[in-house]
Amino acid sequence: MQKKLVVASSPLIRDTSVSTRRLMGDVVIAMLPTALAAVWFFGAPALGLILVAVVSAVLSEAVYQRLTHQKVTIGDLSAVVTGMLLAFNIPANAPWWMAAIGSAIAIILVKQMFGGLGQNFMNPALAARTILMLSWTALMAATAVPAGGQLFGLAKVEADAIASATPLANGSYTLWQLFIGDVPGMLGETCKLTLILGGIYLIVRRVIDWRVPAFFIGTAFVLFLISTGSAETALFHILSGGLMLGAFFMATDYVTCPYTKTGRAIMGIGCAVLLFVIRTYGSYPEGCSFAILFMNVLTPFIDKWTMPKSFGTEKIKGGAKA
Repeated sequence: MQKKLVVASSPLIRDTSVSTRRLMGDVVIAMLPTALAAVWFFGAPALGLILVAVVSAVLSEAVYQRLTHQKVTIGDLSAVVTGMLLAFNIPANAPWWMAAIGSAIAIILVKQMFGGLGQNFMNPALAARTILMLSWTALMAATAVPAGGQLFGLAKVEADAIASATPLANGSYTLWQLFIGDVPGMLGETCKLTLILGGIYLIVRRVIDWRVPAFFIGTAFVLFLISTGSAETALFHILSGGLMLGAFFMATDYVTCPYTKTGRAIMGIGCAVLLFVIRTYGSYPEGCSFAILFMNVLTPFIDKWTMPKSFGTEKIKGGAKA
């Protein structure tokens, strides 16, 4: 019997052996090293925030789908990914309710209200992070001082040292500290070693396209190198803030990333240029979230400009095709 033609929204998977659950499972695996690094450097509060964010995301999706009489799809693990990414974008000393509210915003407002998986026009975790930052700026800006081994009692942070300027605002941290994550910052953006390992895993597993992170990181390095004339300063910018987290785990999102290979290269370049402009000429030291969200909005236009023309058609007078 001939199979019925199924018309569905993105993300579209050609290989029937690959499921959304498998892809999201790979993303979770890739993020686990960064989650463990966050717990190592920031202690039990980091673990609590990650768990609260994930549970809130899963519950928000299940409750919303129940109330709207939809099929509950929490088994595809996409809500777990959103919850982890949201937790990665808040500081370790943020209150637990901020993680819960952020995940609910990401799932309900940004994802489900636009039709669910494959329908959102921007990255849910980044959109929620921006809303949290605009709503509770002081809480989002107060990043905790890291101290490896906090969870196991091997290190302690003094009570009067619960907040510190991020590397971009301070500039006194070494490249090694930035690489291993021994710096203040959001939970998932400090340890670049684990982010790179997770990104390589996703590329090898063909979960993400290498073009987005490669053009994002490469273009940003070149721009900062030209601007400052110093390779060390350019590398400092690459290893600071949320650039690595955004390049590997945010800008590569299937739904909000261009479909074509050329479009994905444009996505990476565009994110890098916007981040460079915000960091160099703006009053806000970090700009990764805004850069990616802006390019998310441009994704439909990038696809339109880079999508190859259909074979066997020709343009005729009046704009119609035959």
